[in-house]
Amino acid sequence: MIILFNLDGTLIDSTDAIVSTFHHSFDVHHAKHPADEDIMALIGYPLDIMYRELGVDESVIWDYVDTYKDEYRKISTIKTTLLQNAKEAVTQASEFAVLGIVTTKTGTYSKVLMEHFDLMHHFEVLIGREDVEKPKPDAEPILKALEMLDATNREIWMIGDTKLDLISAKNAGVNSIGVLSGYDNCDILKQHTNIIFSDALEAVEFLQNRKKTHISFT
Repeated sequence: MIILFNLDGTLIDSTDAIVSTFHHSFDVHHAKHPADEDIMALIGYPLDIMYRELGVDESVIWDYVDTYKDEYRKISTIKTTLLQNAKEAVTQASEFAVLGIVTTKTGTYSKVLMEHFDLMHHFEVLIGREDVEKPKPDAEPILKALEMLDATNREIWMIGDTKLDLISAKNAGVNSIGVLSGYDNCDILKQHTNIIFSDALEAVEFLQNRKKTHISFT
């Protein structure tokens, strides 16, 4: 079995880091700040899309992205926490499955975060924004992760907290589980998967029991 995890809202809570870094970028560029709620509603999308949706002019979006990355690198480990049960979920999953991370965060910073939380050694692959041309909800991030793993005759599952994760899984032809620990609510997740749990640990326990009992999934 292969289990691919999203990061923000699935394993980590970096809301404070993301929101404060967005405000920093608007300060640096002397622009009107968006509301916190508007920033949070876009978490999970790539940075350029987030800035575009927040009204930043196309000609300077990448300047904002660069400013964001410079600041985020400095504060990410300070203002990011593991979600409840996340460490247990990863540790338990590593006992019966091959693990990977598929995120729209910058992969370099994601690896630093996972090493900071002493979890990176459990994962065999990490696909970040810079590793693909088309991020989630496109299939490319998941397919790229699977190219780097031995996926032959293995069940593949994507665990995520937003529709982007679930749509990406569907586009890649793999199974998906929605978790309610992040940014999309149950009604949104239900539109894209029929398996939803409170958090990553519940999802992992479901998959572990599934593997033990060899129940076929239809």
